[in-house]
Amino acid sequence: MKKYDFIIIGAGVIGTMIARELSRYQLEVLLLDKENDVSCGATKGNSAIVHGGFDDKYGTLKSKLCRQGNLMYEALNEELNFGYEKRGSLVLAFTDEEVEVLSELLENGLKNGVDDLEIIDKDRIIEMEPYVNTEVKKALYCPSSGLTSPYEMAIALAENAIANGVELQLNSEVSAINKLEDAFEVVTTAGNFYSKYVINCAGVYSDKVSAMAGVDDFTITPRRGEYVLLNKNQGHLANNVLFQTPTKNGKGILVTRTYHGNLMLGPNAQEVGSKDDLGTNLEALKYIVDTARLSVPSFDLKWTLTSFSGIRASSSKKDFIIEETKVKGFINVAGIESPGLTSSPAIGKYVINIIREMGVELNEDPGFNSRRKAIIVKKEEDFDGSIDASEPEKRLVCRCEKVTEAEIIDAMNRGIPIDSLDAIKRRTRAGMGPCQGQFCGPRVAEVVARQANIDVSQVTPRGKGSSILPHREDRTFWKKLD
Repeated sequence: MKKYDFIIIGAGVIGTMIARELSRYQLEVLLLDKENDVSCGATKGNSAIVHGGFDDKYGTLKSKLCRQGNLMYEALNEELNFGYEKRGSLVLAFTDEEVEVLSELLENGLKNGVDDLEIIDKDRIIEMEPYVNTEVKKALYCPSSGLTSPYEMAIALAENAIANGVELQLNSEVSAINKLEDAFEVVTTAGNFYSKYVINCAGVYSDKVSAMAGVDDFTITPRRGEYVLLNKNQGHLANNVLFQTPTKNGKGILVTRTYHGNLMLGPNAQEVGSKDDLGTNLEALKYIVDTARLSVPSFDLKWTLTSFSGIRASSSKKDFIIEETKVKGFINVAGIESPGLTSSPAIGKYVINIIREMGVELNEDPGFNSRRKAIIVKKEEDFDGSIDASEPEKRLVCRCEKVTEAEIIDAMNRGIPIDSLDAIKRRTRAGMGPCQGQFCGPRVAEVVARQANIDVSQVTPRGKGSSILPHREDRTFWKKLD
């Protein structure tokens, strides 16, 4: 029976970040997840914003870790190549009452250590954002806000952790946690695993996992957020991340260019009864579209590619829960909703400090390698690839995003088992273009089947949270939405 030093439950951006931090030391670490890939929870369905840190209430753990995390992104991306860009953000105010809120945000941000904030006037806003609604009065400008690709980030963290000795066990849903005399027994659908310490990063299920260990002092309410994603030819409509003035329900509907250049609208915020309810619906999508037009009126819905949703883990404690619990050796990292993605690099360091305070000896691994190569190869304008090319480096599998067979093969040989089109999509963007996989889907499946030595029928197509949107030629549907 192998006994690990740490078992981490949950392979989203938080679990993979902590796994990567622990891989710096001479430890035996196991990362568990119930899905067939990393990043399949909230990590793959969120706004992908690296927040500036000005809107979380001063004095909370969120406010402390958000700004710290923001300042760590550039160096982390240099090491792991997951995709990060500092774009800046504007909180738009259209009424005198909203202008007053901007002043409150500015004051709160300064308390949080955000030292690059300013309130700018209409002329400067329109100079920065030519397509913004001209009824705008003022905006809070934060140049240090940014964009990233959350699932690519979690994948990069997991790959680097695995390269440094962390073990990954997918398709392993936890059903019980038993405290033994000198260890924890973690019972899963893939077998039982043993470790000295357990770190709970189970996202929306973190209250359930915590209760298994005997700690039931918080609950998680699932809050669904839905998004609309448009083609890259609409991305020029937003240079910065465009927020609307926040309300008690959250940061509101944003309009932003994604890291890869698409235009994205959303999210709404709706409490749902099921932690697995990742559906989207016409009424919610119409609300998102109508509200987004207050910020940028001119986007063209006929260029919509897809919709998607994500579930946020809203805690009854209204703040991040990061602590060793009353059950010694069991650490909760729970309630990590927005700005969890931004805070994740700082959360990783925070957990390491907790572990040190627990008296765990952490000896640095002299063989630790902090670097990881990107999967996506940037193509120059004169790239001469084609679907009939003889070399894998030039043989295009996805024409929309110019993904080569070599990139897909590379993605499959980095320590994480892959058996789905979605997994390849998250790593290479094959299937994310205008045709949404209609051309490349069968071709990707053939490459995956060949590399994994499985029948092509075993390559699953899509995960939960699939779009309800038809192809853009269906004008009847788009008239309903618009």
